[in-house]
Amino acid sequence: MTELPTRAECLTVLKEEGCEPNVIEHCLAVESLAMKVGEKCRAGVDLKLISAGALLHDVGRSVTHDIQHGVRGVEILERRGMDTRIVDIVRKHIGAGLTPEEARSLGFPDGDYIPVTLEEKIVAYSDNLIGNPGSPDAKITSAMFVQECIDKGLDVAADRARALHDELCKLCEVDLNGI
Repeated sequence: MTELPTRAECLTVLKEEGCEPNVIEHCLAVESLAMKVGEKCRAGVDLKLISAGALLHDVGRSVTHDIQHGVRGVEILERRGMDTRIVDIVRKHIGAGLTPEEARSLGFPDGDYIPVTLEEKIVAYSDNLIGNPGSPDAKITSAMFVQECIDKGLDVAADRARALHDELCKLCEVDLNGI
């Protein structure tokens, strides 16, 4: 395990890798929400890890804006020798996670893409509620994200997103849509 990068170092990585300003704005917005969720949870979360993971979750968008950006982000961070906990956040941030079968169907390397740690869950959850690059400040509710999944025919993903919302709300003892 390596030392976690500072916020400034994370922003430098995004810039050095060639992320567009709107991607960086999106990452900052995800970090802001993730930190609020993390502060509410207080269940032994590592806020520095949440910050770094949220800031770097979309570093792969420097290469592609399709669903493979998570895989490309893992490659970038591994090449840089980044802490494996951050790499895992990037690997598992797509939606509310992907089963090995779903990942394989998308052409991802074999592996587990379901968030397990609280930090992984908080970053994935926060990313779902912040607009994509191009509209980084647009915050939606968990119910809106679930409906987007349903509208795309992704009922299993919708169920996972709903369960993630419920789990985090219970841990935080607050409806996270209100933060």
